[in-house]
Amino acid sequence: MVSITLKVTDEFKKMIKQLSWVNWSEIAREESLRKLEEEKALEKFRKIISKSNFSEKDADELAKKVKKSMHKDLKDKELI
Repeated sequence: MVSITLKVTDEFKKMIKQLSWVNWSEIAREESLRKLEEEKALEKFRKIISKSNFSEKDADELAKKVKKSMHKDLKDKELI
């Protein structure tokens, strides 16, 4: 396994030392993995939308239809 060294401010180091029971290595590892997965998902999303012909105008029209439909459903259920 590889080790990584981080530079932190003296103030940050003091705060970390106050929480000596916390496994900071595990937190750093988990957050790094979470960020990597998030970036991987964003890259997939960017690939998908780069191939899309769905315009902002299309999105606005769809939003209006959804709002209208939701309003009708709520009105039919006498919630508004």
